[in-house]
Amino acid sequence: MRLLIAVLGLACLTAPIPAYAQPGPPPDRASDRADLHAGWARLLTLYLREDAQGANRFDYQALRETQADREALDAYIAGLEAIDPDTLSRDEAFAFWANLYNAVTVRLIVEEDPQDSIREIRPHLFAAGPWGMELVTVAGQALSLDAIEHDIMRERYEAALVHYAVNCASISCPDLQPEPWRGETLDADLDEAARGYINDPRGVTVTGQGLRVSRIYRWYREDFGGDEAGVIDHLLDYARPELAARIRSNPQISGHAYDWSLNRPED
Repeated sequence: MRLLIAVLGLACLTAPIPAYAQPGPPPDRASDRADLHAGWARLLTLYLREDAQGANRFDYQALRETQADREALDAYIAGLEAIDPDTLSRDEAFAFWANLYNAVTVRLIVEEDPQDSIREIRPHLFAAGPWGMELVTVAGQALSLDAIEHDIMRERYEAALVHYAVNCASISCPDLQPEPWRGETLDADLDEAARGYINDPRGVTVTGQGLRVSRIYRWYREDFGGDEAGVIDHLLDYARPELAARIRSNPQISGHAYDWSLNRPED
């Protein structure tokens, strides 16, 4: 009897723990997704280039020729599609949508290979570009780039700052940043992105007649105060001292400009 008890006790000690009792990772939660954007970070490191003027350009052709990294981009986007953004914090959700928008735009350029501009990608004769095409599915909903930017991001977050977060693959667009957007650094990173664009000639150029500013400030004037004075105030919020002084010396907008050429590396 004692021998039987000893054998049974040893069996209990050495038997495998049932699967449901095994220690392991807890169910998926937003707080467990520290590496959610790691794949996108790697691709930005490999393919983003800074030009002689300090603007960021993306080497679409190099990515187009590298099948493994094209698959990595597909996997990153698919990983985001598998997440319900409503489980994320507000800042994490902003980062989710902005990174998704930018990654899908890069994939679109790589796949469609427009010669000069994203606007060459037109799903029908009267389209101004690809922004109305449904290109991704999140939480069961098919979404276009327009839906992500205008129906989700500009509606839920500070609309003015959304424009510095999403990149339309064009030279005059605010830069595609060298790091993914992340919830924990979002405020500081958005501030730096806005400051970088406004203090660059793509954002603001001072002329003898006044300011020539990006057409973004005309297309979306309602996001920047609703009138010219509101746009000027927004620019002054981010202008460095020298530019701010020049804006105040002649605070009127004399024109708008935008270059839709692809933001690819210069030849």
